[in-house]
Amino acid sequence: MNIEIVNLNVADLKDAPEWPGHSFSCKYCIYWEFPEACIDPVRETKKDMMQRKLKWLQSVNNEFGNCGKIVYGDGESIGYAQYAPPRHLPNSAGYASGLPSDDAVLIACLFIPQRQFRGLGIGRQLLHSIIDELREKGIQAIETFGRKDDPENPSGPVELYLRNGFKIHRDDQEFPLMRLDL
Repeated sequence: MNIEIVNLNVADLKDAPEWPGHSFSCKYCIYWEFPEACIDPVRETKKDMMQRKLKWLQSVNNEFGNCGKIVYGDGESIGYAQYAPPRHLPNSAGYASGLPSDDAVLIACLFIPQRQFRGLGIGRQLLHSIIDELREKGIQAIETFGRKDDPENPSGPVELYLRNGFKIHRDDQEFPLMRLDL
């Protein structure tokens, strides 16, 4: 399979992969960006949610620079990642393992939605693409809330982060805060 990892931009958000069985996939998800928003499919359409995400993406790109990636496998969108300084991801304040550090960029999600593409090293390639980019930007650390015992969660599994140099910074039974010092 030919793998290509590209930076996320407003034109490419429409290509973000769909998550089978979940009506609000990556391109519509505003969980991290707008915690005050009650995501009610009756009140908020996919179009509305995508417009909010596009505005957020444009704002963060203008202030911070690239904040996401899409993975294509043989031209098909198969993976997605989103990251930014924690101030741009306010829902990160609600996790039991505590607030992300001010000196870190937070990976909000790193996800390969379709099972047939998992276990092929694509998540590792995506993670290393983010690490390399942030290291080049001079970022001091990367943090994320890894997920224990549930590969279906867009946060990315704890095991992936541990295998790639992250340490548990603050533990939690479900979402420990993971950290990689650069």
